[in-house]
Amino acid sequence: MPASPLRRVLPTVAIGLVAALALSSCAGSDSEPEAGSGEVVWAIEGANLSAGHMDPQTSQLDVSAMVQRAVLDSLVFQEPDGTFTPWLATAWEIEDDGAAYVFTLRDDVTFHDGEVFDAAAVKANFDRIADPETASAQAASMLGGEFYAGTEVVDEHTVRVSFTQPYSPFLQAASTALLGFYSPAVLDSSADQLKAGGPGITVGTGPFELTDYTPDQEIVYTRNADYAWGPHDSGTAQFETLRVDILPEAAVRVGVIESGEADLASQLPPNLAADLDDALTVDANEYPGLPYSLYLNEKYGVFADERVREAFSRAIDIDTAVEEIFFGQFPRAWSILGSTTPTYDASLEGTWAFDPAAADALLDEAGWTERDADGYRTKDGQRLSARWIAWTPVPDDRAALANAIQSDLKAVGFDLVREVLEPGAYNEQYGPKTFDLTDWGFSGVDPDLLRSHLHTDGFQNASQVSDPALDALLEEGVATADADARTAIYGDVQQWNGEHVAIVPLYSPSLITAVDESVSGLTYDLYGRPLFYDVSIG
Repeated sequence: MPASPLRRVLPTVAIGLVAALALSSCAGSDSEPEAGSGEVVWAIEGANLSAGHMDPQTSQLDVSAMVQRAVLDSLVFQEPDGTFTPWLATAWEIEDDGAAYVFTLRDDVTFHDGEVFDAAAVKANFDRIADPETASAQAASMLGGEFYAGTEVVDEHTVRVSFTQPYSPFLQAASTALLGFYSPAVLDSSADQLKAGGPGITVGTGPFELTDYTPDQEIVYTRNADYAWGPHDSGTAQFETLRVDILPEAAVRVGVIESGEADLASQLPPNLAADLDDALTVDANEYPGLPYSLYLNEKYGVFADERVREAFSRAIDIDTAVEEIFFGQFPRAWSILGSTTPTYDASLEGTWAFDPAAADALLDEAGWTERDADGYRTKDGQRLSARWIAWTPVPDDRAALANAIQSDLKAVGFDLVREVLEPGAYNEQYGPKTFDLTDWGFSGVDPDLLRSHLHTDGFQNASQVSDPALDALLEEGVATADADARTAIYGDVQQWNGEHVAIVPLYSPSLITAVDESVSGLTYDLYGRPLFYDVSIG
């Protein structure tokens, strides 16, 4: 059969959020299963889940929140247009100009172990996230970080979450699995096991219960027969079992969706997704947040010189590499916020195009005027060289992109040495920041995610930026509720990076999911992750 092109899911609202789309369905076999029975098999990459990333409250990996959404419910649900609707909270009020949020909770929710969901459960989870001993990074930051003042049990079904100052991103944070809820009984007895996860440990209120887990192989979720409190009052799942197959090799994920062994497969690369059978629906949902980028460490090595950082960014032919490697499916990034993220500054587009002549001039100005026997620039007998540490596993397409970047830099006499490291070895260098650059993308709907990457005290400040004026902007953004004012603030932050070049954005990835025609009712959250509340199979 002819190959089907990728169908990009386009933003449907002015702020560019990814829309939740239902997939069309048709009979996939001669005999349909009994209503409410059956199994959905979901193939994912998931390679690092077994390395202590089964707990979204402590993990920074997108995949942790993606799979554990089946178990962990949230206070509110974020709609495609960015607004918020009830979930575990039936109503809420914002007090003290955004320094406190008071939630009225449902009174009919129970955890998978029979424990009651109430205000005390909210407090136990939020206080666990905020506790330094938990070593939560992303979730703690989304909970307000140093601004979190505590959670108060007003009564059994009313809870007040307070901050030391107005904290505008909180509702968005409270809609994510990272601020989802575990059973208080688990937090009392087994909190130290949540990173590893498993049956009887990963216990929430969600539509599915985690009933079996074989690390690096599969996670089995079984329908919660009592579920009646999902988004939009969705109830019990229409199928019995959600089996998540962990298949790190993209070609294997493609193989199982094409053969019918899986009902859907996520985290597919564009080159393989473009050649899938046209009987499959293929959706590419562009991540909001910080595009896949290179983080230049300005406190270590050659990137202390802003001219070298700018030369580095101008020496890379990003447009050509991204177009060829990702088959035109991922847009080249111009800013440290992707185009589907609120407050994206489109005025940066085209402002730092590929220009090796400009790179050469900047490096000459910075004093790197001599060449060694291999053609690399030198100064005072030292080669112009930078060491790039990368976290394994590295997909083939990103490896190809890295090769293209190294080739472009060599053309201007810049030696880029890349080291692909296992997590332990990576963290040994990332902690003390003994590297020149590293790479990642970071999904997020609220632009406050830039605070963790660029604030002096940001937990993901790989570039080691420390700029009081920038800190002030980021602090103003987190305290500002007015949408227009926030757009101006984060526009200034993006412009700052355009001039300072702490981060070099490369492309905005999409979460690509292929779905069999037997699946209906699948939707996506604003991060492009599949949601199974209304899914049925036939």
